[in-house]
Amino acid sequence: MPMENQLAHTIAQTAFERDYDKTAKKLLANKQILAQIMKGCIEEYRDCSVTEIAEKYIEGTPEIGTVGVHVDDTNKPAAATEVIAGSGNEDSTLTEGTVRYDVRFDAIAPVASGAASQDVIRLILNVEAQTAFNPGYPLIKRAIYYCSRMISAQHGPVFKRSEYGKIRKVYSIWVCTKPSEEFQNTLTRYSIQPERLIGDAAEKSENYDLLSVVTICLGKPDAENYTGVLKFLEVLLSSSRAAVEKKKILEEEFGVAMSEELEREVLDMCNLSQGVKAEGINIGEMRMLVKQVRKGRITVEQAAEDAEMTVEQFRKVMQDTPLQAG
Repeated sequence: MPMENQLAHTIAQTAFERDYDKTAKKLLANKQILAQIMKGCIEEYRDCSVTEIAEKYIEGTPEIGTVGVHVDDTNKPAAATEVIAGSGNEDSTLTEGTVRYDVRFDAIAPVASGAASQDVIRLILNVEAQTAFNPGYPLIKRAIYYCSRMISAQHGPVFKRSEYGKIRKVYSIWVCTKPSEEFQNTLTRYSIQPERLIGDAAEKSENYDLLSVVTICLGKPDAENYTGVLKFLEVLLSSSRAAVEKKKILEEEFGVAMSEELEREVLDMCNLSQGVKAEGINIGEMRMLVKQVRKGRITVEQAAEDAEMTVEQFRKVMQDTPLQAG
């Protein structure tokens, strides 16, 4: 491939990936979607309704790609830790660059039966959409690092000096859309658990159960374990299902109220060509079809049929493909 065509290919592919990533984050930050995820994999919300979680327990507006993961406290002004409370702080670093959480938000845990009404337990949650399941390092280690950062970043905004009793529990939930075969359609939670080596003394769980990583590994619809939150997220993020089909399943099987905004985001997800690429369609071939349409050699309908896409999806591909690359 000539250098200029390779550059155009890279630009187009980057644009596809950026748009897909942005849309996936917006979908996962929707409170209805978050509530389904929380009910499906977080113990504290197992007995709550999805509506109750969305309306009562998720606090504020989830942050989308705005909160940094790393922090270099030694390079921050002393007054900086005294200013803002809550998970909206910018965990940036001067030495490592900025890596941002996909979605981060605060939530209240349901009050346990028999507990005093004033015993409010607040959690900090992070949700990540991950396509690369083997990115060159163990993904679970990155997830544990994210949890550790969410705990250490509470120093200042949530607790000061030796007020360690105020530390909030954190969750990092990873939605893996392309896991390796053995992990497909699996839901796994990693948490701190005691191992009593001598004696039976028991510490209260709220004093050590401070972080949990959850991996939601999606798989094929016809495979074992395709149910619950695994089916919900596969339908939501699928690149092969039409918007009408998604809407029908989400509404009828999962009770999702399709607001105008949510419906538009689902449609955007269906239209993005990154999903087509993820299913194995060659981007070079896709770009050639775009070129043929622009030169009037074939119709949009013919190109869409060759690409096994809807006409609407192919028009989106054309819109996102740079003219100079055609």
